[in-house]
Amino acid sequence: MRYLRYFVFITKHGTYIDGFAGPQEEKKVDTWAAKLVLESEPKWMRHFHLCDKKRSQVTLLEDLKKSQPPCEYARTIEIYPGDFNAKVEEILTSGDITEKEATFCLLDQRTFECHWSTIERLARFKTAGHKIEIFYFLANGWLERALHAQKDLEVLLNWWGREDWTELKEMSRERRRDTLVNRFKRDLSYKSVKAWPIFERDDGGAVMYYMIHATDHPEAPKLMSRAYRKAVYPLEPIEELNLELFPEQS
Repeated sequence: MRYLRYFVFITKHGTYIDGFAGPQEEKKVDTWAAKLVLESEPKWMRHFHLCDKKRSQVTLLEDLKKSQPPCEYARTIEIYPGDFNAKVEEILTSGDITEKEATFCLLDQRTFECHWSTIERLARFKTAGHKIEIFYFLANGWLERALHAQKDLEVLLNWWGREDWTELKEMSRERRRDTLVNRFKRDLSYKSVKAWPIFERDDGGAVMYYMIHATDHPEAPKLMSRAYRKAVYPLEPIEELNLELFPEQS
């Protein structure tokens, strides 16, 4: 949310896609990404496409949409009940995502829900301008156990997108992370791909996830670094943020 807030100051618009949009924990909505992004100021993000296949999560998304106050800017919020891997084409061809539209996709999967073919479709949708930015969550804290425990091998094949998924079992966590980063760069042609550790607690602990940020916008890596450093601090007032991001205009 903080990163998108920064980026909206530059783009003045944007489309947000959330493939697994319900809250990770239904009783804890204070860290719910979709809610935080919708409520972020200034409200210049124009289009929201929120998908989840769990009925209770869809109900929460519908309630979230209804709770949004009137906005002085034209905004659309679309809810998609179902598997994001099946819904992604409908979202991409909705008409909101043009070549010039800054578009961000959050893939906050639990472990193996997002197919590699879905990531490929997102990455290759635009043929000009900047690619769709992807925020992809790679499970880290329990991935070894999950790889060995998963009995449906098609799940793993769809998730990794190649037959060599078996090699992941023997890799170190660092090598597995780097292998995924390199796939985003080499196979999907993103200019900047960085893996940001998400820790167990605000003060550290185990790395539970890596958030893989893939982009080809020249300003994006700097803004993401700033957002990560300031993640535990209060949001800057709009006036202060505008001054810091655009000092030459002040």
